[in-house]
Amino acid sequence: MKEYKYTINGDKYQVTINEVADTTAKVTVNGTEYTVEWEKPEVKKPAAVVKPVVKPAAAAAAPAAPAAAAPVNGHPIKTPLPGVIIDVKVNVGDTVTKGQTVVLLEAMKMENNINADRDGKVASIAVAKGDTVADGAVLVVLE
Repeated sequence: MKEYKYTINGDKYQVTINEVADTTAKVTVNGTEYTVEWEKPEVKKPAAVVKPVVKPAAAAAAPAAPAAAAPVNGHPIKTPLPGVIIDVKVNVGDTVTKGQTVVLLEAMKMENNINADRDGKVASIAVAKGDTVADGAVLVVLE
């Protein structure tokens, strides 16, 4: 049994809580007994936390196999070392001269120019920006 003293709008009240059940209480206010009822509060469950599923990268994007398996019609320009393609400087149909940069390759934290080793016309491009290539992979094919 708990007793409280309240002053509401200048009026004094002595409240005794006699019994409390699920949603009711029996109280005495200034000598008069009352049964007080209230609504059961709605208990909201916390929102489910959805965590995104992060799939591991496929073993750090394994380098592409050298394109020696596919037959190449024309003169291939191959990468001399493994790395990541930073930029492709030519388009199919472009005419290139010996020594002209055709691809920029990042290898060992350095940018490397891959140059045409002869004059010719670009017949096909086997890589795109962001590709990982292995040593000896075909980058560009000249006619």
